[in-house]
Parts: sequence; structure tokens; C-alpha cells
Amino acid sequence: MEQFSLTGNDFIELKKLLKVLGIAETGGHAKHIVRDEVVYVNDELETRSGKKLVPGDIVKIEDLKIKITE
Repeated sequence: MEQFSLTGNDFIELKKLLKVLGIAETGGHAKHIVRDEVVYVNDELETRSGKKLVPGDIVKIEDLKIKITE
């Protein structure tokens, strides 16, 4: 499982996380990934690209798992 640190921020939007990690090339591409219903947050299907992720959240995309940390 990978970890992503918010480094002083309270949250990060799902679409921004996908861009920062290189999973999506653009914000539009990130929205399409989420709309394809392959993204889970805390084991629940997430369909909102603007979902705010906070420390403790776990994002799963296929075989990739990312834990959000402070």
C-alpha cells in the first residue's frame, strides 16, 4: 500500500490526487476515471471526483491502494 502525505493541508480532492500521482494526465482525465466506476474510497464506490480525502482515507483503484496520511 502506498501512502500520500497531505503535508500540512487538511484534505486533497480525489481528482487532484489522481493527477499528482500520475494516474490521470489532466483533471478531465481524472473525472473520466472516477466516472468509469473503478475508484473506491474506504471500500465504497466513489463517483465524485471532487471528494475531499482526509487522513485515514484509503483509495483503491484496481490493484493500487493509497492511504492518505497527515
